[in-house]
Amino acid sequence: MYRIFLVEDDETIAKLVRRHLEKWDYDVHVVQKFDAVMSEFASFDPQLVLMDIGLPFYNGYHWCTEIRRVSKVPVVFLSSAADNMNIVMAVSMGADDFIAKPFDLDVLTVKIQAIIRRCYDFGANNSVLEHNGAMLNISDATITYDDKRLELTKNELKILQTLFDNKERIVSRSLLMEKLWESDAYVDENTLSVNVNRLRKKLDSIGLESFIVTKKGLGYRLG
Repeated sequence: MYRIFLVEDDETIAKLVRRHLEKWDYDVHVVQKFDAVMSEFASFDPQLVLMDIGLPFYNGYHWCTEIRRVSKVPVVFLSSAADNMNIVMAVSMGADDFIAKPFDLDVLTVKIQAIIRRCYDFGANNSVLEHNGAMLNISDATITYDDKRLELTKNELKILQTLFDNKERIVSRSLLMEKLWESDAYVDENTLSVNVNRLRKKLDSIGLESFIVTKKGLGYRLG
């Protein structure tokens, strides 16, 4: 079941689109907090975004830009402002398509199916994890915070992914070593400490001070 993230403040349109797409076996999440779209985006981890232009707080162009900072997930604009300028603006912001309102729900479905086939036939991974404003992109091994983007090594990505996956819990050193052991390098207690300390310094450079917290005798957790 593919996940579709709907950013639409017109409740009538949102309900119609959601109900129609759910009949086609899509999992649809309609944004609830228009001042915190990225938090809901990261929590839902969608495979396609449907985006209106005129929204409360920030417009659809803003959120498309924010999504493009952390993910390559396809974005389709849905808007009655379908003049050439808005269409050009949407595409230049990274949109994959533009559908003018009012639209036929069956046409919308066919376009969604075509985009999903094109983007996911080869198993593309666009998973993005979020914690306190930091966005971890699994697909391209980067972490983004406050408009700053950091490229991660394979080991750094594994450490952060494990911590993000368990962000409400303390992660033991033994579990982290098991995750790193899956790579082609031997990992002992000292190697883990070196990797974590090096990662902390890199995170500090983009403003994520104390992002990895040590719990003495237990392991690590996200701060």
